[in-house]
Amino acid sequence: MLFKNIAYLNPDFELQQAQYIGVKDGKIAFIGDACPEEDFGEVYDGANKVLLPGFYNSHAHSPMTLLRGWAENLPLQRWLEEKVFPFEDNIHGEDAYWGTLLTIAEMLKCGTVSFTDMYFFGDDVVKAVDKSGIKCNFGRAIVSFADGDIQDIQSFKESEALLKEFQGAFDGRMKIDMSLHAEYTNRRTIMEQFAEIAKAHNVHAHIHLSETEKENRECMERHGMSPTALFNACGVFDVPTTAAHCVWLSDEDREILKAKDVTVATCPASNLKLGSGICDVQALLDKGIRVAIGTDGVASNNNLDMLREMYLCALLPKGSKHRPEIVSEKDVLKMATLNGAIGQGRMDSGKIEVGARADLAVISLDGPHMYPATDVLCNIVYAGSGADVVLTMVDGKVVYADGEYKTFDIERVKFEVQKRTQHIIKEVKSHA
Repeated sequence: MLFKNIAYLNPDFELQQAQYIGVKDGKIAFIGDACPEEDFGEVYDGANKVLLPGFYNSHAHSPMTLLRGWAENLPLQRWLEEKVFPFEDNIHGEDAYWGTLLTIAEMLKCGTVSFTDMYFFGDDVVKAVDKSGIKCNFGRAIVSFADGDIQDIQSFKESEALLKEFQGAFDGRMKIDMSLHAEYTNRRTIMEQFAEIAKAHNVHAHIHLSETEKENRECMERHGMSPTALFNACGVFDVPTTAAHCVWLSDEDREILKAKDVTVATCPASNLKLGSGICDVQALLDKGIRVAIGTDGVASNNNLDMLREMYLCALLPKGSKHRPEIVSEKDVLKMATLNGAIGQGRMDSGKIEVGARADLAVISLDGPHMYPATDVLCNIVYAGSGADVVLTMVDGKVVYADGEYKTFDIERVKFEVQKRTQHIIKEVKSHA
């Protein structure tokens, strides 16, 4: 494809005016002021549009789309124990496949090209990733409430099987991470074994970290240190790690995260909705920590719109710190694109330059909320939404454009999810 007359976000996160951008063999092959002589195939007129690197949703639980609207207005522990766990007990593999496809549909519609996922039903998530054309780093969440050999834990066995079968699948679109659910769902001996095996496999790790004050307080009571200090002491941060939430961090915790080059996936909507608190993004940036953005699961957010997440991520520090100058639109655009790509280990992605992967999103500037165009990037971050995305491309292939999905039947997906969710709710209520 050849994009013409299109503004784009350059690697310095500045708006570059009308250019020709050619895509070939899954990569950006040309950027220039004049039309190239080489034939790039379809020509896409980008007038009054902006080309962005696609978004990286750095923390999600994709099958949980099935729970949209099910677990509302509860704090985390009650949310889990009273609503989420009983529902999850009745999810089966095909349910998870269709739920994940619905998640992916929503992501693609909102310009997301890749997501970092933590859940179970790994085979079904992988199947949906293959079908849809999106990219994914998936980790089967390991949970163990007893000491012992990690090799005997079923969730670990599933993690190992996924790693063996699907690492690098679908021309690299699929990456398998290793995942520890959280400190409060694992014993220290398991965390130590996890760290050794993750290092041996040379994989990335994905964890929940300091999401709630209760989590921090009880970890101090159990171990005499914060969750961050405990994960570090166990060696988990010796591999590239994405740590979701990080709401209740101390200065010492942030020092550890910086020293270990951990990627923090801030999830502002989920943290607000569950009453968990507000991640101090500015403190992380001041420390030089890589911050990415995640939506978390739909059950604790209700949508997967990364533009809405960027809006919250930009506003919350300004309001909570009483400093309107902090966390700029460039900061959050970098978090949602390049930082997320780096956190996934996709070092050739998240930017628009020759040689980078053609993982791209086109934003329309036609809506009345985008006028006047005094500052287009500010309009995108503060006024835009996923509804403004008109094209999503992954590895040079258009997977979504103008309401049309190129790889699956969205009406079938919606039908299956509605039917299966109603059945699960009926089962949950019959056992209540």
